[in-house]
Amino acid sequence: MKVTLETVAKAIDGTVVGDGSIEITGVAGIREAREGELTFLAHPRYEEYLEQTRASAVIVAENHRSTGKTLVQNPNPYLAFLKAVRFFQGEACPPVPGIHASAVVAESALVDPTAQLGPHVVLEEGVRIGPRTAIQAGCFVGANATVGADCVLYPNVTLREGCELADRVIVHSGTVIGSDGFGFIRDGGVNRKLPQVGNVAVEDDVELGACVTIDRATTGTTRIGAGSKIDNLVQIAHNVQIGRNCIIVAQVGISGSTVLGDNVTLAGQVGVVGHIEIGSGAMVGAKSGISKSVPPGEKMFGAPAQPLAVAKRIEASVRNLPELIQTVRRLKRRLDQLEGSRSHQ
Repeated sequence: MKVTLETVAKAIDGTVVGDGSIEITGVAGIREAREGELTFLAHPRYEEYLEQTRASAVIVAENHRSTGKTLVQNPNPYLAFLKAVRFFQGEACPPVPGIHASAVVAESALVDPTAQLGPHVVLEEGVRIGPRTAIQAGCFVGANATVGADCVLYPNVTLREGCELADRVIVHSGTVIGSDGFGFIRDGGVNRKLPQVGNVAVEDDVELGACVTIDRATTGTTRIGAGSKIDNLVQIAHNVQIGRNCIIVAQVGISGSTVLGDNVTLAGQVGVVGHIEIGSGAMVGAKSGISKSVPPGEKMFGAPAQPLAVAKRIEASVRNLPELIQTVRRLKRRLDQLEGSRSHQ
């Protein structure tokens, strides 16, 4: 595919600064780009590569200036670049309707004629699959589970009995939705398992990464709010309630019955105790430990997590500890000398 830069700029709502007649053949990162390709600059740390890149044009913020490169200005360079990727890649092909010969489909399962079931898919009794949904090789869908329209389940996804996926949900390989919650009670010297009879409901436009585990509720529903995006290797325990448009990054663990408001961000490896609330718009930095409820809009960091301003002061103090210890030792030696001289008087 070969088009002018001006054509691409119109497609991504950008403004060309320079030669709009340049021919563009594709997109690439700023360090890998070659002549004929379009790249982007969205973070100051990559500024040094701007003059070095071999790209024919660069998407930048509206106030950015460069004397050596043809630019495409846009208020959000990263979003504009994603639009450019889609422009060159084209829309994803819809699933080819049909059921593979090796799929095992219960008689009572309802599969929309426009859906696709890949090799070795298993649908148990009472399952419902919506229009244009693709369930790829090796997936298991348990009894009475439902999958809405335009969903994609990549190979080897498990959707357990009674669980629900709404519309346009994407689930990556190895993810398990509806495994038993981790519920046990001590009976003498034995851990007795508590029955887990609830389900999981995943709302519209959610994307779940690879090897995510979402436990079914003990009773009621574990819920993932519409538009939320969950990265790989995340554990969400029983009865957790996640709001709309949350971002949960890799290796986060959320304990049972915790509630997240809308637009919450949990960075990588955050650990959250159970039975607390994280308010809407809160942000938690990587590797933090959340041991109590977080107010709406608060930024937290550390283990245990503190408000960001406090955490920064603590971090700065910790870095000065070696010098502080040496100072205390010198003062102690001096104090011992002074006390020693007094005792001899």
